[in-house]
Amino acid sequence: MSKSPLLVRPTSKTGRIHDVTPDTAGWNHVGFGLHRMAPGQAYGEETGEREVCLVLVSGKGRFAVDGEDFGELGERMSPFDGAPHALYVPAGRHWAVDATTDLELAVCSAPGGGDYHARVIPPGTHPRVTRGTGANVRHVYNIMPEDDGAANALLVVEVITPQGNTSSYPPHKHDQDNLPHESQLEETYYHRMNPPQGFAFQRVYTDDRSLDEAMAIEDGDVTLVPRGYHPVATTAGYDLYYLNVMAGPKRVWKFHNAPEHEWMLK
Repeated sequence: MSKSPLLVRPTSKTGRIHDVTPDTAGWNHVGFGLHRMAPGQAYGEETGEREVCLVLVSGKGRFAVDGEDFGELGERMSPFDGAPHALYVPAGRHWAVDATTDLELAVCSAPGGGDYHARVIPPGTHPRVTRGTGANVRHVYNIMPEDDGAANALLVVEVITPQGNTSSYPPHKHDQDNLPHESQLEETYYHRMNPPQGFAFQRVYTDDRSLDEAMAIEDGDVTLVPRGYHPVATTAGYDLYYLNVMAGPKRVWKFHNAPEHEWMLK
């Protein structure tokens, strides 16, 4: 069976292991990069016309923006160990990091604009939210939610799904610019497994099935959600972490549930 065009495997074990851009994804808004660095390694980028949220998936590093020292950020050494540190960098700036431990750094991006300032987003900025019941329980760490107004387009969130549970479920979508009922947002999922040899499943599909992709996802994979419903299910024995990046014409997360599955919410 050929690999789905919506499934992006890591290109290496170290360095830049993911580089999803609007051009490579075939859409207009979301970008996602992932860097794995050793202690003492340095890296930096110009944001250009895009805004960026740097999420420390694991490890620590010392950060600066246009020469302004933001100090050493990071605490957890695994994405399954509590809330993240993050740093927002607006368009037209240069950010740099020096890794002080092994560091896994996500670079989440979207079109920039407006008068915004670089800022640290420490753990606990937004409270952890538990959604669902029974085998649909998952734990959500909002990093840049829509009610945090200090950004142009980015929406960023982490989710921990315990072993054997479903997530992004009942299936929902956000592919119509039809507010207040639904917003149009592209989305990436960056997946990690605990223990790492595990696997999970994700389906991306539309009502008319003109898009219908089912993917087996492993540790380090990225999935693309250009449109449609996108539920996830992990397997017994393996917890699932994912980091979501969303962006679209308006910075609003308003989703539409699949009507045939909405009964589960009643």
